[in-house]
Amino acid sequence: MDMNKNNLVYEVIKRHKSNYPNPITLSKGQPIIVGKTYKDNEEWKNWIYCFTLDFCSEGWVPEQLINKQGKQAVMLEDYVAKELNVEVGEKLLKLKEINGWAWVRKIVTLEEGWVPLENILEDK
Repeated sequence: MDMNKNNLVYEVIKRHKSNYPNPITLSKGQPIIVGKTYKDNEEWKNWIYCFTLDFCSEGWVPEQLINKQGKQAVMLEDYVAKELNVEVGEKLLKLKEINGWAWVRKIVTLEEGWVPLENILEDK
């Protein structure tokens, strides 16, 4: 993950609402099943749709966090696919960035999750 430019304050310039109410949560070393690669948005490369072995949970996972072994893989670090619902004007603290998305913390509520980089702008 890109650890440069961490902990900067950003402002939401475009609303984002999650389409995934039950995000996949994975632990380092956990085996998973690898599905399709995301192809729709050119800015969001290297996302793979994955499943837990029991198929009870699924979601998009950054390819860089996966050690692929055929159709199965093992997680290289802990990961949660929680997208954050944000409104224009909200202030966020960017904690990390990967594949066109930022893991952020809302400054007011301290809630954390992923938002597309295109929806936020560094607060000057």
